Amino acid sequence: MTYVPAWQGLTLRHVMTAPLVSSAPFPLRHRRGRGFHTARSAIYQLFKRLVASGRRRVLVPDYHMGNELRAIRAAGAQVELYSIDREGRPDLDALSLQAARGADVLFTIHYAGWAQPVGELRAVCDRHGLQLVEDCALALLSETEGRPLGSFGDYAVFCLYKTLPVLDGGLLVQNRHAFAELDHLPMRRIGRAFEVGQALELWVERARSRAPRVGAVLAGGKRRIGALLTALRVKRVPVGDIGFNVADTDIAMSNWSERLLARLDYAAIVRQRRRNFSLLAELLAESGIAPWRALEAGVCPLFFPLLVKDKRAASRKLKKGGVIATELWNEGDPLSAAHEGSGAKFLRRHLLELPIHQDVDEAQIRYMAAQVCEGEIALESAVNASLRLAGGGRIRSTHQPIASSG
Repeated sequence: MTYVPAWQGLTLRHVMTAPLVSSAPFPLRHRRGRGFHTARSAIYQLFKRLVASGRRRVLVPDYHMGNELRAIRAAGAQVELYSIDREGRPDLDALSLQAARGADVLFTIHYAGWAQPVGELRAVCDRHGLQLVEDCALALLSETEGRPLGSFGDYAVFCLYKTLPVLDGGLLVQNRHAFAELDHLPMRRIGRAFEVGQALELWVERARSRAPRVGAVLAGGKRRIGALLTALRVKRVPVGDIGFNVADTDIAMSNWSERLLARLDYAAIVRQRRRNFSLLAELLAESGIAPWRALEAGVCPLFFPLLVKDKRAASRKLKKGGVIATELWNEGDPLSAAHEGSGAKFLRRHLLELPIHQDVDEAQIRYMAAQVCEGEIALESAVNASLRLAGGGRIRSTHQPIASSG
């Protein structure tokens, strides 16, 4: 059976290749960049300084993961949500009114590689005296308006391992109003157990995508190793989990990840992700299925975002066929759930992320397209999706396929 992993894997070629002569793209060579084990640690350390400087009131989108809000609150900030619509965008007029009421910081999230209207957000902040923080955890290597995402805000945070074949890595860059103490923050190194375990995880997933039966056997062995480490009480700090621990926010990016960053072909990664997205979009369009957002210039897509009727049911159906889709953000921060708008609730129910990362080949894309079409999991009717494709982008339709989706 074909196996399509949710995330890119690691190969010996990544480890053994010589460092590339060409310089790494923004933000990896930023002069005020600082690496952390995870992006949530970078968020906490940044907001700890912002709060100490008197900036306590933070506007945050209601469509979020949850860890970022936990980190912001743990730093002592006060969170106020602003609404995101079904297309993942804020209402700029409403947001401007919120900013005018006395907020100090605007936190924006670029979803799955697609840019927020960051030029307009920058203007809102400048007009009302807010500082802008870009959360680029899902949007490494994306650009808009001829500039990389993360270069518009006063600060930006990136999650490296979501896009790249590295073990871990959150990166904080300070574009303006830099806190010098963040450049000299004492950091601890992650343990060897994490590095070995995570490298094995990435290698097994890569092997499984190329030889599913052999990879399944290797995955079973990896699980037994993990159980042994747990029994021996070997401390491992996970990445990608739901949760936040202040005690782990001074852990640095692993040495292995830092070495790998110098050996990656970033332009090739962007090209392959865009190529895979375009091919999957073309194949699904034959059945009248379109992505949540069209592929815009400058986007390095993290996933192929697809609106489905029932996210959990769709994910289970695809998994049975060997396609590991990502159920991104089924729930957000529990302290803020009651204040989420209809757009965020809709996306939590219906937006499923299909893998189109750089390890996915053409045969896997074609297989995945067949699984989506045969499984009849897409939310939109063929007629509605076809009309949207013919219009060259998303259209606002009065047709609602599911009465409860608001």
